Amino acid sequence: MSNNNKRIIKKIESKTKVYLAVIAILLIILCMYEDALILPAVILYILLLGYTLWINSKRIGELSKHIEDLTINVDTAAKNTLINSPFPLVILETDGNIIWKSANFNKEFANIDINTYLDEISKEVKISIENEENKPIDKQMQIGEKIYHIIGEYIKSKPNKKQEVEYMMTLYFLDITENINLEVAYNEAKTCIGILMIDNYEEILQRVAAEERPQMIAAIEKMMYDWAATTGGIMVKTERDTFVYVFEQKYLDEIENGKFNILDTVKEIKIDMDMPLTVSIAISTDGESNYEKYKSAMEAVDIVLGRGGDQAVVRKDGKYIFYGGRTQEVEKRTKVKARTIANALEKLMQSSKNVMVMGHVNPDMDCVGASLGIYRLAKSLGKEVYIINNSVSVNLENFAETIEKEEEYKDVIIDKNQALAKISPETLLVIVDTHKYSYVEIPELLEETEKIVVIDHHRRSTDFIESSILTFHEVYASSASELVTEILQYAENPVTLEKIETESLYAGIMMDTKNFTFKTGVRTFEAAAYLRKFGVDIIKVKKWFQSSLENYKVIAEIVKNAEIINESIGISQYEVEDKNAGLICAKAADELLTISDITASFVIGNTGDKICISGRSIGDINVQVILEKLRRRRTYNTSGSTIRRNDNGTSKRGTNNKNK
Repeated sequence: MSNNNKRIIKKIESKTKVYLAVIAILLIILCMYEDALILPAVILYILLLGYTLWINSKRIGELSKHIEDLTINVDTAAKNTLINSPFPLVILETDGNIIWKSANFNKEFANIDINTYLDEISKEVKISIENEENKPIDKQMQIGEKIYHIIGEYIKSKPNKKQEVEYMMTLYFLDITENINLEVAYNEAKTCIGILMIDNYEEILQRVAAEERPQMIAAIEKMMYDWAATTGGIMVKTERDTFVYVFEQKYLDEIENGKFNILDTVKEIKIDMDMPLTVSIAISTDGESNYEKYKSAMEAVDIVLGRGGDQAVVRKDGKYIFYGGRTQEVEKRTKVKARTIANALEKLMQSSKNVMVMGHVNPDMDCVGASLGIYRLAKSLGKEVYIINNSVSVNLENFAETIEKEEEYKDVIIDKNQALAKISPETLLVIVDTHKYSYVEIPELLEETEKIVVIDHHRRSTDFIESSILTFHEVYASSASELVTEILQYAENPVTLEKIETESLYAGIMMDTKNFTFKTGVRTFEAAAYLRKFGVDIIKVKKWFQSSLENYKVIAEIVKNAEIINESIGISQYEVEDKNAGLICAKAADELLTISDITASFVIGNTGDKICISGRSIGDINVQVILEKLRRRRTYNTSGSTIRRNDNGTSKRGTNNKNK
């Protein structure tokens, strides 16, 4: 008799005993009041007990037979279900030995070497057993031309001759090929929203003769519409220089594999000038509705424009993938924006309890110059202001000696602990020379206040500070010092700079423009002229940039060991483990670009706890895209500087260390 049957019978017997006990108690109570009832009560109870035993025995026999019949029927049904399973079914040991397989299994995999796949599953089960995970088998696998969802369990079998415990598993193979195909078809049919913007539309129109403008506009629009037609999408012109592109997601891979050839095709439109026609493209698949995808594409196009244009970005699952970006940017800034930013910044400072200025890790002269400029603006408004500097870079040692002699700044420059103690929700935090959340000197400060201002000139990254309430982000500017100088020029309250502040701002511009030779526009010289009015000691500034003889020898050795790839790319390595490796690599990369025919350079170093890479470019090689791919693999620590738009987007002689 099975254990289940025994449990049921015991329940019946226990209930009968309870009833007999209750009757016995009642009879005893009656006999206590009437002695004459004792004999009849005893006889009655004996008869009742005999009858109960007889009837229970009969009922238990009938019930036991019924249960056994039912169990046999269930076992038979289970066996029939197992044998005639509509799904391919196999029972095997963990060593791959097949114990039994269903007819459907034989039929389904008649022309397939199924043992290879079973061995793979067996190996995974063995690992699970060794790790004592005891989890059920649940995996998806392509076998032949079909995709199966494999589910099952494994149990201990009888010990073998060596008294080793073996396991046996039962696997069901569920054909989900049709479901997968339907899911793929559904995803491919989803809508993608793209936005295309002509970067220099207004400039082109101004330079083209009036009679030629209609033909040029028609040629641009025809090229856009023809490109959209190749993917079965539609292109709608929403503004003079903006198009909305709607297409099915199944064409996105094709567009990406083509590296967004429209970026190069649009440059084929012949215009009688040196300025090429360029386009910025943003495509998004993120969002449940088309409106959400459109909003996502709008955010993405801001990033592309912030990186200088002539690029395409695809936003998938919250990640950004960039293409293109080989054309040198053309300056297109207005003084109106600088004046508006200056006025807004002054109002924010006036309404804040205090002001803090923070740059990036391993600050350089551009970062320091911009910080001192913002310090003087806040000080002129009578605000309590601090500059956050948690470390002194090697390239700032000469400047540090100078500023240490200035009494005014001794209590102004504070470290991390002091900053965390002084900051509050009413503090205005001004970020200069970076817009990256993970690259600021103390990221924790960004969580302590909602009043954040960003002033930066680097090509926009996906790791930008989203919580800023005011952003002055101009990739066409030479430096953060240039942007801060413009703010000082257009401030409503007159600002009088101290000499060291003037020289720091001037040094910041000099450094990022390589002595006014790279990425230098009209506005750059205007800012420099404004600073010269306050008096700049050029000799003192040049001394700040001097390197020690030891460092110069190290840089010379790195340049000496460089290899030239494709006749235009210089690659070298700083083999010594050095905490200042990032700065040395940056300077070495700069020196490599002074060699004829080299248009891009990369120098790799080891800081001890991370690897840094410094990239530079003066040609059509976009080293930013290269370094971003390395960063996405999360195996390198990218560092680099910008001397023009076609590099990794940090625009500084110092390093752009981003620990990955």
